[in-house]
Amino acid sequence: MFIMSEDSQRTQGRDAQSSNIMAGKAVAESVRTTLGPRGMDKMLVDSGGDVVITNDGATILNEMDIEHPAAQMIVEVSDSQEEEVGDGTTTAAVLAGNLLGEAEDLIEQDVHATTIVEGYHEAADIALEAIAEQVNEADVDDEILRQVAESSMTGKGTGGLTAASLAETVVEAIRHVDTDAGVARDNVTVHTQIGASSNATELVPGIIVDEEPAHDGMPSEVEDASIAILDVELGVRTGDVDAEYAIDSIDQLNAAIDAEEGELEGYAETVAESGADVVFTTEDVNDRVANALANEGVLVFEGLGDSDARQVASATGARRVGDLDDLEESDFGSADRIHTETYGDDDLAFVEGGAAAETVTVFVRGGTEHIVDELERAIGDALDVVATALESGEVVPGAGATEIAIADKIREEAAGIEGRKQLAVTAFADAVDIIPRTLAANTGRDPIDVLVDLRAAHESEGRAGLITSGDEVTIDDPFEHGVVDPADVKREAVESATEAATMIARIDDVIAAE
Repeated sequence: MFIMSEDSQRTQGRDAQSSNIMAGKAVAESVRTTLGPRGMDKMLVDSGGDVVITNDGATILNEMDIEHPAAQMIVEVSDSQEEEVGDGTTTAAVLAGNLLGEAEDLIEQDVHATTIVEGYHEAADIALEAIAEQVNEADVDDEILRQVAESSMTGKGTGGLTAASLAETVVEAIRHVDTDAGVARDNVTVHTQIGASSNATELVPGIIVDEEPAHDGMPSEVEDASIAILDVELGVRTGDVDAEYAIDSIDQLNAAIDAEEGELEGYAETVAESGADVVFTTEDVNDRVANALANEGVLVFEGLGDSDARQVASATGARRVGDLDDLEESDFGSADRIHTETYGDDDLAFVEGGAAAETVTVFVRGGTEHIVDELERAIGDALDVVATALESGEVVPGAGATEIAIADKIREEAAGIEGRKQLAVTAFADAVDIIPRTLAANTGRDPIDVLVDLRAAHESEGRAGLITSGDEVTIDDPFEHGVVDPADVKREAVESATEAATMIARIDDVIAAE
């Protein structure tokens, strides 16, 4: 009896578990060397020759052409970490891979996968308790937020800027959108522009739109601007039906031309008389209309994408209008200043102040595309973790200190767990050790020696991490050196890694259709 197609492939039992675990471990291993302030970068080249250089875990995993379904689960761990808290993607992926490695050893010792899953979940609960115990009791002020941002960006590509100087900009941006209802993270955007040193990176109190004026004669700057957003083509209307019109005389031709001119003048008059100083439209603007509006001193930007139009509307408070006859002053948005700047071959429109000031933009500069791309990723992660830390009000020590505390507490609690489940709980602690071990290896230190020293310092001092300062590597309290992470980053890493590892470990049958 044939139940499946003859072309189907089926892998069962230990072979299936081994294959899945091996795939997960391989993916985790691919990003392990990027961890920490001394982490290395990866160069990713796609089939079209495009190059990405980064040490951001989520970017690396998403750029890799991964087909194995179990390996894809590790990528999903990274994606989940990135979406929820914005950082810790490499930590989550590496932890998931090592949980799988420990599970593989237990399976070879005839520990059932269900027992491993139960032990891992119990260990994860203990890990969350350990994280709570490591939370700094001090209030999360601007100095701590700056430390969170700097810790997130240390070791990432920041061009000629230091992580410390960028951290100031990041904290200022997040504080700008901190409201009574919470942090409006979506109101902070990052705009990149090639053509200057990364030292030119700045915070703009408003938004930046990649557009140029519709006419060279239009003003390059408008202050105290009244802004209209249109979904209207300011040109001669054309019918949907393919039709031809016969003109038999000069008078008819002149009449047609006059009608066209009248229609275009009507558009220009309607816009000018509405009182709008600046117009953004998602459609095209006829050259004659643009010229007439330029003579009236109206600044117009045409052909905006829908996302840009939504961004301008959100930032300025303007309402999009689909019919020019419906345009009223109540539809206008406002900004203190709108001006255009030229950078090489690119023209940018800056919408600043007024209603637009509720949204801020980190204007990232860099000499090459690779530099600005990596800066954008680093700043994006820093913005996310600072927002997370500000909202939760909880930070924990970085530099591997929290992982040392987690492993220590799990081993302590494991002594009271009966049966083979104790083996799984202890294995979870061993897997967590991979984070400080990797940090040590990436600094050129012996991982085993460093792990022993970290454990001893933790036992005596209660908190110990691997601190990197220039060429010097020491074991000390990370809080004393400003190396801190949001507690939610650690929690999310533990939870997502545990979920992925247990899901993969439970699979004992893989059926693949050709």
